[in-house]
Amino acid sequence: MKLVIAVIKPFKLEEVREALSGIGVAGMTATEAKGFGRQKGQTEIYRGAEYAVNMLPKVRLEVATSDEMAPRIVETIRAAAGTDTIGDGKIFVLDLPEAVRIRTGETGELAL
Repeated sequence: MKLVIAVIKPFKLEEVREALSGIGVAGMTATEAKGFGRQKGQTEIYRGAEYAVNMLPKVRLEVATSDEMAPRIVETIRAAAGTDTIGDGKIFVLDLPEAVRIRTGETGELAL
């Protein structure tokens, strides 16, 4: 099993959710987050004054999936979340040694 973690721009969340639903992803977790990467934040103007925003709003998505489905999920997220501009985000794929469905006690891929 794999855990796919994606950090994306907030306005892309619905588009990514729809794309993942379209390939059969039954569930995911989305969390509001703040962060920065190579762009080190950005400069904004508010009421005529310029100020630096060091931590930009992002959304963190987590999808637990089978080993076979992980590459398709990664490509779907990349295609749906991409804007070809700096700050589009990152995707991480981690091994997921165990999953347990609390309600039934099912484990492994049955719990997904």
